[in-house]
Amino acid sequence: MSENRKAAENWRLATKLVRGGTNRSQFGETSEAIFMTSGFRYDSAEAAEARFKNEQPGFVYSRFANPTVDMFETRMALLEGAEAARGVASGMAAVNAALMCQLKAGDEVVSARAVFGSCRYIIEELLPRFGIKSTLVDGTDLAAWEAAITKRTRAVFLETPANPTLEVTDIRAVADLAHAVGARVIVDNVFATPVLQKPLQLGADIVVYSATKHIDGQGRALGGVVLGSEAFVRDELTPFLRHTGPALSPFNAWVMLKGLETLELRVSRHVENASIVAAALAGHDGIEQLMFPGLQSHPQYDLAKRQMSGPGNMVAFRVKGGKAAAFGMLNALRLLDISNNLGDSKSLITHPATTTHQRLSAEERAKLGIADDLLRMSVGLEHPQDVIDDLNQALATIGG
Repeated sequence: MSENRKAAENWRLATKLVRGGTNRSQFGETSEAIFMTSGFRYDSAEAAEARFKNEQPGFVYSRFANPTVDMFETRMALLEGAEAARGVASGMAAVNAALMCQLKAGDEVVSARAVFGSCRYIIEELLPRFGIKSTLVDGTDLAAWEAAITKRTRAVFLETPANPTLEVTDIRAVADLAHAVGARVIVDNVFATPVLQKPLQLGADIVVYSATKHIDGQGRALGGVVLGSEAFVRDELTPFLRHTGPALSPFNAWVMLKGLETLELRVSRHVENASIVAAALAGHDGIEQLMFPGLQSHPQYDLAKRQMSGPGNMVAFRVKGGKAAAFGMLNALRLLDISNNLGDSKSLITHPATTTHQRLSAEERAKLGIADDLLRMSVGLEHPQDVIDDLNQALATIGG
């Protein structure tokens, strides 16, 4: 650990987000430099040999490591409170790498049932191809976790709050069950963001993010990151990434660095706006059910209050009238954009049953509470009253 890293660990959050990991070139730039290069030169053949043997510090190839990406990784590790981090090309690359780098045939994985559709694909379809057994459980049911986790369980995976129904899982309780059999806990923390929830402090071993979401925050670039212990990142994750190649572009890493500078400010406003919008929708005649961790009506409201410093900016709700009403409302919106992305400065809304979770069977979607009338909204940074006005006029067109 460098002296600069040690000093940065004592900085407060806002300072870490602006300055953490900065590594200036000989030109003394104030904004982080973009090192758009695939390779690096060596002063001698001996120096090249030493770098490849990890006997000399430095970079050898941007698929392995890159100065701009390294700055992003260091800043993320400081933000998360992790020993180490590795940036990757997307959030799904992060999920895949976090699982595949440590699993082998004969291992077992237990996952919450309510996770992003592509995560379900990896857990249900991809892992079993390699002889890795997977079991899905109700993430809110600790008895189900306890029954599913066995001595053969190597990894546990969960999202909290979950996509798209915003159910909340008790990270510490699940971690205690997993650690009792020597399994690692992987938490996808994308809905909560590293500002609102610290899974490592709650017992998780590995945290993954789609940096595409709140970390970028403006819908510009793809990226992901995996965080954990120094030993895990060095001995298991890094070799997997080097040889499979889901490298993060230096330019995208720079975009993420710029996004991190304002992350705390943006997330604070996101939470404020989402809370106002959710309160306005609560009890609306056109809404069958409203899901938001910041409302006491949420089934895991008390748990969310304990393990999160804020409810996030995601709101889910069911409209009266089924799929036709849901589509009618979406098509009547004038301000909000129909988009399956989230964490953007713009408010976005999607129909999970036909987008993010469309590959699941109707029966499985029903188990998850993903009804044909369910909509998932990412509340942005617009004035909340404008968002409310747009939702209200759209609901009015379907009789809500």
